[in-house]
Amino acid sequence: MKEKKEISWRSEMLEYIEMILGTICVVLLIFTFIARPAVVSGRSMVPTLHNGEQLIISKVMYQPKRGDIVVIAHPNMDEGEPALVKRVIATEGETVDIDFTTGEVRVDGVLLDEPYINEPTLTPEDMTGPVTVPKGQVFVMGDNRNNSGDSRSAKYSTFDAEYILGRCVFRLTPFSKIGVVK
Repeated sequence: MKEKKEISWRSEMLEYIEMILGTICVVLLIFTFIARPAVVSGRSMVPTLHNGEQLIISKVMYQPKRGDIVVIAHPNMDEGEPALVKRVIATEGETVDIDFTTGEVRVDGVLLDEPYINEPTLTPEDMTGPVTVPKGQVFVMGDNRNNSGDSRSAKYSTFDAEYILGRCVFRLTPFSKIGVVK
């Protein structure tokens, strides 16, 4: 009788271990191939996103499109610098023209409706004149336009789409704002 209890206890423990290991493997596969976490660093996406907010990003079958919020790792970034969280303003072949006096942003001559920005785009950084986005690249800006290092800067310019780690799909924290990112 004692032997049966011991065997039962052992098999139950093995089942728990298998369940835990299986769960860990599934979570690792999801975070490796489907979605991964990211953290907002800085104020460049205010009012949409704030410093320290945790996000879930995904790159599964992703093609950049205007309006998407993306996380980018770039080779010109300094060692230890966090990945950039920015909004896609234009994709390959499109021309971005910004009037830094009025703050208006136009893509292919069409004024963008940008209810998500913190204030009009008045800071040119290094940008002079219209910019046509090269093939395979994107032009991105933060929603806090006058406090954002982005495609207006010579340091970054347009970004090769291969450096996009993923599109922000979900905000995890703070819990009061948990949900889909727009």
